[in-house]
Amino acid sequence: MHHPRRRTVALLLSLALSPLAIQAAHASDAYPARPIRLVVPFPAGGTTDIMARAVSAELSKLPGWNVVVDNKPGAGGNIGSDIVAKAAPDGYTLLMGTVGTHGINQSLYGKLPFDPIKDFAPITAVASVPNVLVVNPAFAAQNKINSVNDLIAYARANPGKLNMASSGNGTSIHLAGELFKTQTKTFMVHFPYRGSGPALTDLTGGTMQVMFDNLPSSMQLIKSGKLKALAVTSAKPSPALPGIPTVAAAANLPTFEASSWFGLLAPAGTPPEIINRLQQEVSKSLNSPAVRERLMAQGADPVGNTPEQFAAFIRAEHIKWAKVVKDSGAKVD
Repeated sequence: MHHPRRRTVALLLSLALSPLAIQAAHASDAYPARPIRLVVPFPAGGTTDIMARAVSAELSKLPGWNVVVDNKPGAGGNIGSDIVAKAAPDGYTLLMGTVGTHGINQSLYGKLPFDPIKDFAPITAVASVPNVLVVNPAFAAQNKINSVNDLIAYARANPGKLNMASSGNGTSIHLAGELFKTQTKTFMVHFPYRGSGPALTDLTGGTMQVMFDNLPSSMQLIKSGKLKALAVTSAKPSPALPGIPTVAAAANLPTFEASSWFGLLAPAGTPPEIINRLQQEVSKSLNSPAVRERLMAQGADPVGNTPEQFAAFIRAEHIKWAKVVKDSGAKVD
């Protein structure tokens, strides 16, 4: 037998809680109610920035959506990533993560201020891109470097005389160079920059001689002749650079592969409704012919997978890059 008072209390509780449930549902339906901050943990001009601006431009076309890119570079992407890890999980602070921030850095750095797995809610992978081995064209002409093997021969004959730029410690650009040095038994002096933009400025200017850059940020410099492309680091050649071989094929290094990826993440605890809404809208934009054509022209391969698929991919990347870091001996204090 049910007690009348208990029934009354239960009724009052249901009446009191139902507006909260309705309000929560409306909040999800109304998302976004204010501008969304998309943090890029690298400077403007690099591939991470290019990917973020492509996504933000498409999302901002939706009625009521305003996605603002906020560049917070430093520490191989860790500064910007930490900002998002500690942000309110309300869907209004997002991260354009990379293979560096979420695949490499935990193994490379002694200690991170965030956990790349536990502190984030994956939304979707945006794109994957090969890195490209580029050299300063004046340096290449002066030293008759027209292939990967030419570069290896020069590096072996001139240990420590090659300056290798990267977009920062812990990035896939850095690790691609370290992997190359290990497998070719060469030594190049590593100069980490705060992003690809400033590194490319010094590479084209001649202060640096070589770099493993993300293809999208180097593409126009290659086309204009300001950089000379020797090879791509992916398992297969890139359609965006016809005639350019892979490092693996050009230098007979069958296990060499060091591609990059970029993906959207939110702070852990962000409501699933918001995660799914973002994933759906980003995937739609990545499937639009205009966006696909724009990214593929830069050498990027659009993805747009589910949060579950992206989460599984990130976990697999941790395992892969931990081995690369260990084998290369690379470390950042």
